[in-house]
Amino acid sequence: MHMTSNRFAAVALLAASVIFPPAAFAADPSPEMKAVLDKLTDLEVKPIHTLSVPDARSQATPADAAKAVQLEKRIPSAPESKVLTKDISIPTKNGALAARVYTPDGAAKEALPVVVYFHGGGWVIADINVYDSTPRALAAGANAIVISVEYRHAPENKFPAAHEDAWNAYTWAVENVHTLNGDAKRIAVAGESAGGNLAANVALMAKKNETTQPVHQLLVYPVAGNDMNTESYKENAEAKPLGKADMEWFVKNVFPSMDETKDERLNLVGRTDLKGLPSATVITAEIDPLRSEGQAYAAKLKEAGVEVNAKTYPGVTHEFFGMAKVVPAAKEATDLAVADLKAAFAKTK
Repeated sequence: MHMTSNRFAAVALLAASVIFPPAAFAADPSPEMKAVLDKLTDLEVKPIHTLSVPDARSQATPADAAKAVQLEKRIPSAPESKVLTKDISIPTKNGALAARVYTPDGAAKEALPVVVYFHGGGWVIADINVYDSTPRALAAGANAIVISVEYRHAPENKFPAAHEDAWNAYTWAVENVHTLNGDAKRIAVAGESAGGNLAANVALMAKKNETTQPVHQLLVYPVAGNDMNTESYKENAEAKPLGKADMEWFVKNVFPSMDETKDERLNLVGRTDLKGLPSATVITAEIDPLRSEGQAYAAKLKEAGVEVNAKTYPGVTHEFFGMAKVVPAAKEATDLAVADLKAAFAKTK
């Protein structure tokens, strides 16, 4: 009886482990990434989902934390700091959009390739000032003009306001970039997080409208689906600086109803019209709820015959990409993005 009881207990335990698998846990951040996360704690940054929209917009950002670490380590800001900037206004039917033009210092007189860049922030927080390091690095590395575009934010302007602005900004760039000494035949789109979604949608809209397509799309941990039960959401539900509850907060502020998250502009992984899109670089972070959907979108692009260079960087979190000065993986990811942009520009020169 004793042996039989033990056998049944073992079977029951095995069954329980199958029915109730162990909880997934986020990976440990690299020492350099942890230093930035620790600095966020020092800056008394609170989880976004616990804040009002005004408070979420006004607290310190991961970019602030990375800059603080850079200062502590006395890491110089050059060469990216030598990139020249000029603020402009892009007229659209929905009002003027602020934008910042980044031009490599000492750029040649011939027309340069162009990157239209969209910042992150869940379509609710952040702006072109917060996301300054990426356009600087892309301009310097790819020897390109980068136009960092602002767009209307939710909840004041709910979905699809930001998507409309992104498309209008891109079409303006195609028609007017020559005034900035840019080459309209060599325009790429790029974005991080919510901005990665905007960049992907611009490429899709250009194909659909049979107008000038970007030569490349750089998508950094893009919002690409509406499933918040993916493997990476489960692993990184409590991750910092972005967890599941934070994404739920963004969705609540951006979309009038949850039904609207089924829209193909958000749920990119559900689309079937990806054939014929320009080449793509898809960068994802291991410790990020958005990792799985970014990987899934890269796979769908490949299945559709699109040239894709996809890489997931271990030991880093959402928002790591702009931290090349203090996080080695961010420098690697930036170098990858720059190399792919330069290759795409060279093909169309």
